[in-house]
Amino acid sequence: MPENKNLTASVAPMMDWTDRHCRWFHRQLSQQVLLYTEMVVADAIIHGPKERLLGFDPAEHPVALQVGGSDPDKLAVAAKTGEQYGYDEININIGCPSDRVQSGRFGACLMEEPDLVATCFAAMQAAVDIPVTVKCRLGVDDQDLDETLPRFIETVAEAGCTHFIIHARKAWLKGLSPKENHTVPPIDYDRVNGVKARFPKLQIVVNGQIETISQGLDLCEQGALDGFMLGRAAYHTPWILTDIDAQVYGRDAFGQSREDIALALIDYAKITQDVDRTTKALIRHAMGLFSGEVGARLWRRQLSEGLSAKLLPSDVLQQALDAMSAMRDAA
Repeated sequence: MPENKNLTASVAPMMDWTDRHCRWFHRQLSQQVLLYTEMVVADAIIHGPKERLLGFDPAEHPVALQVGGSDPDKLAVAAKTGEQYGYDEININIGCPSDRVQSGRFGACLMEEPDLVATCFAAMQAAVDIPVTVKCRLGVDDQDLDETLPRFIETVAEAGCTHFIIHARKAWLKGLSPKENHTVPPIDYDRVNGVKARFPKLQIVVNGQIETISQGLDLCEQGALDGFMLGRAAYHTPWILTDIDAQVYGRDAFGQSREDIALALIDYAKITQDVDRTTKALIRHAMGLFSGEVGARLWRRQLSEGLSAKLLPSDVLQQALDAMSAMRDAA
């Protein structure tokens, strides 16, 4: 890895996954990784229950708010609201391929409207003092990426955007589900490298099918990229996040055990479960804590059974941890 390269590592915004409880959990595994919220639609931020949609624990910093929309004025208000709530970055979603998002004229379909994206970005950045970034795809459907991707980046960069997170695959807006859009269009890291080579002064972060920290670092080195973003791997095998502080940021190696983290989750649940019924989602987010370890299946089963029994989240976690301890004592 080049010396003095200020790389970044982040966990992608993922609908139904990266809520405040998931982010708090991930923060226990890395103090440096940049965390992202689920996408929140600008109209919801303006008209909806702001605290429920935007509230977060101060421990989550650094944390970015991802916003969806295509109305510059509404996006500017949403960005300003996010800044007032204390987010460190505002990100605009130009990557989600779902039908619902398309019907609202935002997400990946905006890859076909770079001028509008540039206008939206400019309005958002003018409204806030924190960075506004863009998360996009390589393109959509039958676009000629040799032509459309550079034009998209150049147009939005001319509006002042200096930071792009690029999911290194196309999105197919018709004929594929959002789930299929995560795997079916082929991954193309070379396209992301090409963007960095053509626009070397921009910060370019690669996203898509990155399974390990080592892979992310290798991709950054190969393409002279500025960072990498983990998606499903961070959710299903969250322990990989414990390598980030040392390997990416040069900090001390992670020193806690999985049991330590489980105890921290129990304490967190005890504090939040009486005032926030969504704390039960923490159980689902913690399913992968012991992934790859002896007893991982027992851990998942105990959590699933505890959820089915409608126990308090702290009790579900405690019973699962007790079962893990009993198993190890008997080994």
